[in-house]
Amino acid sequence: MLVAVCVALVVAAGLLWGASAAAGEPALSGLALLALAGVAGVVATAGVLRRVVGGLLAAAGLVQAVLAAVAGPVLALPGAVVLLAAGVVALAWEPRLPRFGARYAAPGERRVERDPDRAAWQDLDEGRDPTIDPADAPPGDAGDDPGDGPRSAPV
Repeated sequence: MLVAVCVALVVAAGLLWGASAAAGEPALSGLALLALAGVAGVVATAGVLRRVVGGLLAAAGLVQAVLAAVAGPVLALPGAVVLLAAGVVALAWEPRLPRFGARYAAPGERRVERDPDRAAWQDLDEGRDPTIDPADAPPGDAGDDPGDGPRSAPV
C-alpha cells in the first residue's frame, strides 16, 4: 500500500506539472513539487508525523481540486484529486503502512533472537535445566537440582 501511495503522489506531481506547463500557473508547479516531497515525507515518517504529512497533502489536494473545478487547467483537477486521495490514504491507513527502517530499531527496543542450541548450553552452564519452562517451575526452585525444592529454615 505504501508503494501505491508513492506512485499516486508521483502521478499527481506529473499531472500538476503538466497543468502548470500548459497554463503557465506557477502555483501548480509548486504543488507538483509538494507532491514529490510528499513521497519522501510518507516514506521517511511514521506515526503522528506521517498523519500530519498525509493531512497536509490531502488539504493541498482539496484546495486545488476546488480551485481547478471552478476555473483551472484540464490536468489540474485530476492531479488534485489524486493528490487528495494519496493524502487521505496516508492519513487514514497510517498504522497499516510499513515503516522505513523498522528493523533498525534502537538497541533498547531490539529483540535478539537466541540460538536455541546455544541457549540450552548456556542454561546448563548456569545450572538451569533447559527442558523445564521457567513458568512451570515451582516457586523458590532454582532448577539446578531436581530434588532441591524451596529451602526452609533449619529446625
